[in-house]
Amino acid sequence: MLDANRSGTATAPPRATGTEHAVAVALPPPGFTTRCTRVLLSPWSRLSLLVALLAAGGASVLLFEPQKLMTHGWPPQARGGTALVIFIVAYGLVTVAFVPRPFLNLAAGALFGSALGMGAAMAGTVLGAWISFALGRMLGQDALRPLLRGRLLKAADNQFSRHGFRSMLAVRLFPGVPFWAANYAAAVSRMRYAPFLLATALGSIPNVAAYVVAGARASAPTSPVFLISVAAIVVPAVAGAVVAWRKRHHLRGPR
Repeated sequence: MLDANRSGTATAPPRATGTEHAVAVALPPPGFTTRCTRVLLSPWSRLSLLVALLAAGGASVLLFEPQKLMTHGWPPQARGGTALVIFIVAYGLVTVAFVPRPFLNLAAGALFGSALGMGAAMAGTVLGAWISFALGRMLGQDALRPLLRGRLLKAADNQFSRHGFRSMLAVRLFPGVPFWAANYAAAVSRMRYAPFLLATALGSIPNVAAYVVAGARASAPTSPVFLISVAAIVVPAVAGAVVAWRKRHHLRGPR
């Protein structure tokens, strides 16, 4: 309303002067559940969980030696497609726990023959690579990426991140790189799932085929097929060792 002064002139009420300040409301400190959730989901907690899982898997392999059970066809009552599925799943799981794949590939050939053994070994290879990559990506990447400071580590990370498919394909074709090491190195990088799995599948075919055929023909060690498969194993391994020895100076840091 307008107020009238003594002269009869209507005046408006005075406007409020000054700036209105927002009152800061103090938030209560996070509760115990919230703090525990933050700690459990922190990068280093997830990395600790990954290390614990891998340590438990490695200890289980040393205690129970599942690779020996697989070479004799475990479980013994499984037949046909059931045995094949069990073998594939077991193959993928034990490769995550650092079991060498050559033993498993030989077992695939001995148990299922060349054709089915090749399919089982390849399926187990891709499954194991996917599990390792997923574990490394979800549990280890955030904690380990800030530690990539060395020249060699930065070069490997840059190669995997920018040229994922061809880099992983070369790693799978090169016989000297451990399967598990390539999986976790790729997981820490920015490589995507699809190039990683496709390169793993394509690059693993020659090595897997050689071992599977050798396992399937192990009962006839003098047959041409067995000798060719053994040569396909030995020649790339020797060639890879020679290349690694000649290029060893590239792996050394500057003095």
